[in-house]
Amino acid sequence: MVNGFDDLRSRCRGRVVAPGDPDYESLRAVWNGSIQRHPAAILQCAGTADVLAGVRFAADRELPLAVRAGGHNIAGLGTCDGGLVLDLRALQGVRIDPRTGRARVQTGITWGTFDHEAQAFGLATTGGIMSTTGVAGFTLGGGVGWLVRRHGAASDNLRSVDLVTADGELTVVDDESEPELLWALRGGGGNFGVATSLEFELHEVGPEVVAGSVVYPLEQAAEVLESWAAALPSLPDDAMTVATLRTAPQDPPFPEQLWGLPVLSVSMMWLGAREEADAALAPLRSLGRPAVDAVGPKQYTAVQKAQDPYWSPGALNYWKADYLRGLDREAIATLVDAAAQFSSPASDIKLAALGGALARVPEDASAYGHRDAAILLNINTRWDEPAAESTHIEWTRELWGSLHRLAVGVYVNFLGDEGGGRVVQAYGEDKYRRLVEVKRRWDPQNLFRINQNIPPGGDAWTGGEAFPRTHTTVTARKRRESSV
Repeated sequence: MVNGFDDLRSRCRGRVVAPGDPDYESLRAVWNGSIQRHPAAILQCAGTADVLAGVRFAADRELPLAVRAGGHNIAGLGTCDGGLVLDLRALQGVRIDPRTGRARVQTGITWGTFDHEAQAFGLATTGGIMSTTGVAGFTLGGGVGWLVRRHGAASDNLRSVDLVTADGELTVVDDESEPELLWALRGGGGNFGVATSLEFELHEVGPEVVAGSVVYPLEQAAEVLESWAAALPSLPDDAMTVATLRTAPQDPPFPEQLWGLPVLSVSMMWLGAREEADAALAPLRSLGRPAVDAVGPKQYTAVQKAQDPYWSPGALNYWKADYLRGLDREAIATLVDAAAQFSSPASDIKLAALGGALARVPEDASAYGHRDAAILLNINTRWDEPAAESTHIEWTRELWGSLHRLAVGVYVNFLGDEGGGRVVQAYGEDKYRRLVEVKRRWDPQNLFRINQNIPPGGDAWTGGEAFPRTHTTVTARKRRESSV
């Protein structure tokens, strides 16, 4: 099959990298070191023409087709075994228009690049809490970040998409040309094509915001978490907060006496007027007797990069997540007990506040949903030694299982390989049926199936950890004989 890629090479500006090529091993790697897959070839797309050629090539030859941008997907859905990977990282164009408050970006960029360009004009949109996360995958899966309570999800700010569809054609998707497809792209993931550029609504943010963390020793965590959860319903939209149980690293703002110990870190950001920050954030800064309070003026771009050192690529990762309707005392006790027994010091448990502007968008406005959830739970387990995998996975599953009774759904961007039943839970049955209809129109043969898949037949495959596995093989669509 490797020699069969010569025709693709002749049609592309970008390189086609195959096993045995000097940089194949580095190019096949994705952020989650637990994912080790070996594609038959990697096309380093140099532009939209290469994406068109790659999609047509894979469809004609019935090859598995994966699409990689940032590569942060926890399930490793930006790569595959034995197929073709479209690597979009060279697509780095960014255009910020401060007159219209819009950004047009190509889909190889990360949020660090986006923020660097937009902040030159004091503008931003809802992005990831790591600067190395890819803009495209984050947005197409919904997109929850520091600005979500003030400006909604990233997908709520998505205005148009240039999309290469399964028939190998480029479609401009917006509310006027293809409103139903845009509805599906706002949260439905990579099921409908390959995005080559995205247009966003921008908002005045920064360059300086009030942000930081208040850190508590674990013995105060139960009391503080109960007060934190109680404060969420009355928070103004300009306030965002994430409570994190973690092992304190040897870095500021964590005090030396807590290094290496489990702690609770209550992080926050205020987007309103500076003179209102102290009063607005007081309910989040007076929850107990903190070891340190590091909240103050900071560059927005610095806040966006603050988590990068702790989540570098290559480590082994396993996540479980849910949207929660809230926290009760039993759940808080479970969380604190789990933090006292982290299976790895590199792991953490994040609880992100939702509500605000996110909750006021009508539930049927986009594929992204569960807008009535109060909290987004993400159990991030991370380690280096492969032999210890079962210990870490068991710890994660046990904690998640104890909290799942409070779940109202799941965020598709945080899903691992958990089965089609969980994909349905990410959208709810009504939205899922609507997404199936969009899939039938735009990808009836399920060429784009290496994702949290929505099969065009509507038969959500089941499997993974929570459901008995069955196997459904879907053949990629053949293009017309005259295609590339």
